[in-house]
Amino acid sequence: MSQETTLDPAVIAPDTGEPMPKLSMWRFMVGFIIFGIMWMGAGSMASNVLLPERFNTLNIGMTGEQILAAMNSFGMVFALVSNLVFGALSDHCRSRFGKRTPFIVAGGVICAASYYSTSIATSLPMIVGSWCVLQIGLNCMLGPSIAVLSDRIPLNKRGTLSAFYGAGATIGQSVGSILGSIFLTNPVPGFLFGTVAWVCSGILTVIIWPTEKSAALVPGEQAEKFELSSILRMFIPPTKNCRDFYLALFGRLLFIFGYFCINGYQLYILEKYIGLSVTDAGAVLATMSVVTMVVSFVASLTSGTISDKIGRRKPIIVVACVMICIGIVAPWLLKSSFSMYIFALFAGLGYGVYSSVDQALNVDVLPDQENAGKDLGILNIANTIGQILGPVLTSIIVVNTGSYFLAFPVAAVLILVGVVFILLIKNVD
Repeated sequence: MSQETTLDPAVIAPDTGEPMPKLSMWRFMVGFIIFGIMWMGAGSMASNVLLPERFNTLNIGMTGEQILAAMNSFGMVFALVSNLVFGALSDHCRSRFGKRTPFIVAGGVICAASYYSTSIATSLPMIVGSWCVLQIGLNCMLGPSIAVLSDRIPLNKRGTLSAFYGAGATIGQSVGSILGSIFLTNPVPGFLFGTVAWVCSGILTVIIWPTEKSAALVPGEQAEKFELSSILRMFIPPTKNCRDFYLALFGRLLFIFGYFCINGYQLYILEKYIGLSVTDAGAVLATMSVVTMVVSFVASLTSGTISDKIGRRKPIIVVACVMICIGIVAPWLLKSSFSMYIFALFAGLGYGVYSSVDQALNVDVLPDQENAGKDLGILNIANTIGQILGPVLTSIIVVNTGSYFLAFPVAAVLILVGVVFILLIKNVD
């Protein structure tokens, strides 16, 4: 009997038809973790720390919360469209550099330019416009990069690689907050550092990963005809065998929505809810970020490996959501710096566990592997919307109640409802 007939399909890399070499696996691990660190680090340094503090003193007739909410609200529209568009376009890309590589590199460059523009903007239209362009660049990178899990990674390694990407993102989030706290009183070098990180994020990733095979037409192959009807079909969401797909979509949306109700406002919560000065809030935030970074890193890597070993995703996600809810409830019940450390510990653990299997679950529920970029783009829309709606909802709560108090129970409820959607998925354990 030939080796081809005895190989378990779960160990086969989709792009080569063969088991993945150990060196390639390590290159994907390093690439995914660096990608997550760099884009999330640059983004969180600005959106969680430097921009909120800058908006506090901008004096354009709006509060910092209102500016942040306006920026995120308009950015959401561009994120929604660009995520779907770039995922679908990369599915049909015929570049000699591969389907995904050109988008990942170009996205980082776009992000860098718009990031710097946001940092120097002095009016609301310029802030909003620059941030919208950044969302275009970010989703130009994210959709195609996550599609690599479907294109090139064997089924039995997706949880592990998802974990490395998740670990990188959670580390990046913490590193960004730490660096943001360092640059809090002198933000210009921080913004410049973030700009460089954006440029390098896509370029370094594709250099570290094994080279993607060419997607250019081979001699004799017919080019795909693009008429208006075929172009429109590229962007149609799945309609067949897609129950689990949409359950994962809404589960993820509610999870991210709830989590970022609190996570996106940590600096403001420390200053305006706990009552700390800018300096003290920066110090507490830096310590929280270290705690979150350590526990989320350990949780991400161990949970992803466990998920691949036991072949199950849902129980791990349930545990993650419970941990995060414990962390969110702590400041609601105990209004102190100590309660925010509890939030950092449990939310960091929970988010690390969640991120270790999130992308693997998303790939597992895809109804059509041929349209992985487009469909994962749709799933990533939930991530984008959640990160944007969370701060918007919290801003509405604060504006109407004058306090962050109600934001905590609302966030916890959103996450728990998201768990229900995940548990209803049938074809993934």
